[in-house]
Amino acid sequence: MKEPCVYILASGYHGTLYIGVTSDLIQRIWQHKNDLVSGFTNKYRIHELVWFEQHATMDTAIAREKAMKEWKRAWKIELIEKENPRWLDLYPKLI
Repeated sequence: MKEPCVYILASGYHGTLYIGVTSDLIQRIWQHKNDLVSGFTNKYRIHELVWFEQHATMDTAIAREKAMKEWKRAWKIELIEKENPRWLDLYPKLI
């Protein structure tokens, strides 16, 4: 899955959220899950992929990520629950 993606990780159901952008979703989520990404996701154990969105270009993915980071938490939860109401980890379905 080498194409630009915006993704949301969670620490668990309605837990702490992290929004990121990548051009290789499978590799990036693997890095998060194995604590190879230092910082926020490592510190707060945010490892579950609960939502992602593919984009045609990295520019559009980055713009979407920046916009979503400004959203209220409730909007992010609503976005996740539209497609993933049980907050299942989507990573196993990607590999």
